[in-house]
Amino acid sequence: MTTPPYPEDLERPGLVRTGRSTFVRPIRPEDADRLVAFVGGLSRATLAYRSLGPVVRARDDVIRRGAHVDYLNELALVALAGDEIAGLVRYVRDPEDPEHAEVTFTIRDDHQSEGFGRLLLEHIAAAARARGIRVLEADVLADNTRMINVLLGSGYRIETGPPGQIIHFEIAVDPQALAVARAERREHTAVRRSLRPLLEPRSVAVIGANRSHLTIGHEIVANLLRGGFGGSVYPVNPQAERIAGTRAYASLRDLPEPPDLALVAVRAEAVPDVIRECAEVGVKAVVVVSTGFGETGVEGRRTELELARFARASGMRMVGPNCMGVVNTTPAARLAATFSPALPAPGRVAMSSQSGPLGLAVLDYARRLGLGFSGFVSVGHAVDVSTNDLLQWWEEDPGTSVILLHVETFGNPRRFARVARRIAPRKPIVAVHPGTADSAVSSLFAQSGVIRTRSLQELFDVALLLAHQPPPPGNRVAVITNAGGPAALTVGACAASGLCVPALGESTRRRLRSALAPRVDVSNPVDLTPTATAADYRQALDAVLADDDIDAAVVLFMPPLADKPDEVASAILDAAAARPDKPVVASFLGGAGVADLLHRGDLVVPTYTFPEAVAGSLGHAAAYQAWRSTPAGVVPDLPEVDVERARSLLAGCTPGPLPVGIAVALLAAYGIAVRDEEPGPGPDAFVSVSADPVFGPVLAFGLTGDYADLMADVAHRVTPLTDRDAREMVRSLRAAPLLEARGVEFAALAETVLRISAMVEDLPEIDALELRPIRLLPPGDGVAVAHATIRLTAEETGGGPA
Repeated sequence: MTTPPYPEDLERPGLVRTGRSTFVRPIRPEDADRLVAFVGGLSRATLAYRSLGPVVRARDDVIRRGAHVDYLNELALVALAGDEIAGLVRYVRDPEDPEHAEVTFTIRDDHQSEGFGRLLLEHIAAAARARGIRVLEADVLADNTRMINVLLGSGYRIETGPPGQIIHFEIAVDPQALAVARAERREHTAVRRSLRPLLEPRSVAVIGANRSHLTIGHEIVANLLRGGFGGSVYPVNPQAERIAGTRAYASLRDLPEPPDLALVAVRAEAVPDVIRECAEVGVKAVVVVSTGFGETGVEGRRTELELARFARASGMRMVGPNCMGVVNTTPAARLAATFSPALPAPGRVAMSSQSGPLGLAVLDYARRLGLGFSGFVSVGHAVDVSTNDLLQWWEEDPGTSVILLHVETFGNPRRFARVARRIAPRKPIVAVHPGTADSAVSSLFAQSGVIRTRSLQELFDVALLLAHQPPPPGNRVAVITNAGGPAALTVGACAASGLCVPALGESTRRRLRSALAPRVDVSNPVDLTPTATAADYRQALDAVLADDDIDAAVVLFMPPLADKPDEVASAILDAAAARPDKPVVASFLGGAGVADLLHRGDLVVPTYTFPEAVAGSLGHAAAYQAWRSTPAGVVPDLPEVDVERARSLLAGCTPGPLPVGIAVALLAAYGIAVRDEEPGPGPDAFVSVSADPVFGPVLAFGLTGDYADLMADVAHRVTPLTDRDAREMVRSLRAAPLLEARGVEFAALAETVLRISAMVEDLPEIDALELRPIRLLPPGDGVAVAHATIRLTAEETGGGPA
């Protein structure tokens, strides 16, 4: 008998409601002994609920058989707690109705009420759906309130039989909007709880602590003590009695308590044993600063993934490896768990960096700028804790108002896009991305509300503004200067950054004329001349900020041309405080960052060395505010969509290109007919889907031929698309006026794009898709898809690390 292939794509790290980490995977034949131990440890009450009546103790050989499944008609998933099974869910397909399956849940007594049932329901529903099962059926004793609450609170569409001693549930595994929303909320709560021991620990151990100064193990201990950590610090080194003035311990087992957080700074080959010891003593989170893993090649990558899998199964979260640590400056949880010689001042900016060495430079530069941080995490190789997790922590952190990201790749791009789109309307997210400066990537960041910068310098320029000033309500800027040359550079830089420097209104000009000397140019820029005083700056700023047609002010002050810079700075601060709804930024004294002269309590006017940085930062902030103020639209319910039919078509399909017949039938299930038509009066179009390493599924729309090939006239959007996204996408081409002149039906194009977006969201196993050509037919005839290709991936892109 051939052994069925093991579905590795169903292996997933998981978090239960309490924040405990676990690892969910399909059961394996070698789990037979583990399964016997699991069943043998269940209480009489749990066995009674599981058996729906009096307990009948099964023989061990019968239990062992439960570890052998075919992963298609019978599937069992286990949630692990260390090496033991904490929970088990199993479905068995109905041979007479293959779209139905019976499902059973069993949770070990000491893990009940933690949320394992709901987590396993989400995993088994997704797995069943991918295998063509439409409904899971469960029989539950009427007094099993825990399981009943799990099912009723899941958000799935559920039908129940008549009330009695046993309640029959039918669970439609199609992910309804309510089920998705509740799953996301459960995940959000679990992620935050799981990160608390990492970011707000009560005690910290440093394994590999060192007596020698300027070593990583010593500097971590020293920073923890110097940074004001309020809990216990435990250096671990069998060769030392004291480190950095603190008692050292020979091993984790010698500590007076299990620490919440352990930092691991030992040789790479010793890390696995240390992680296992952490699990054995009850550590809740680990930070592996050690190097020598994924950066060394395939074997190193395999080792770090095994470490992450073990940590999650043992109930721990793990940062790294190859990272520089964690910083939290909030007063209630001061934590400097890093070897960085530069520690940031408290502030309202949080940052996640995927590079350890880069993090050192970041913290040093932020300190020189005077930019304060609420938190900083170097995620390193991010085999477990990722930027997506940290976004959800900072989302509800009252001490964080701006989030900075150093982005290379994401383990789960779909989750990043959703989390970012949820957070960005309330807190700006600024990312530096090392990719090429192409319009496609920039438009994808913009659609998600993420401010994309192309250098660390630009990242911090934008952060300075957003951390201390409001984003401008529009893009109209007034420039006030005491030198004409810098003002001209500023006007040009504003135009390049999407800003405008409009002429001031007549009432504003009258106010300026009456307040300032006749020699002053009261157009825009307002040139106060080299003899400008502090009073001149105050009068000019008050006037332009009061103008309803001005959204922001840029103040240029050249010190060789005027004295008393402290008085000028005080005047600028007074004017900014009087109009807190409009940003004021400066190029002052040739410095950059938070200058002492322009800092008064919580009021800061950020200053930049050159006008280009001023304009670039304001341009990003204005574009962000425009995105935040724009109606988002809705993801519509589309008629003539048969998701169940689509899933049944894909059941049993192997990775790779779909046969033409199945591809055509799949599109028909989403209301898209494939038929050959004669070309219309204009050019043909195309719609494609591809996987982006940051954003996941990306839709592209353009015209065939030279329009796309030579002019790069292609629009890109991230799924899921709203109705507004679709309308803007099809009208955003530079060739749109040509299409409109020829009577092309944009509404029909937008609907086609929406249907493809819905298909990709419902069927994450679709790796790539292309509709080419799409005939743009004469007015009144809509559009026609003439040819389609679809390719499946080996595993769903919706899963993977957080």
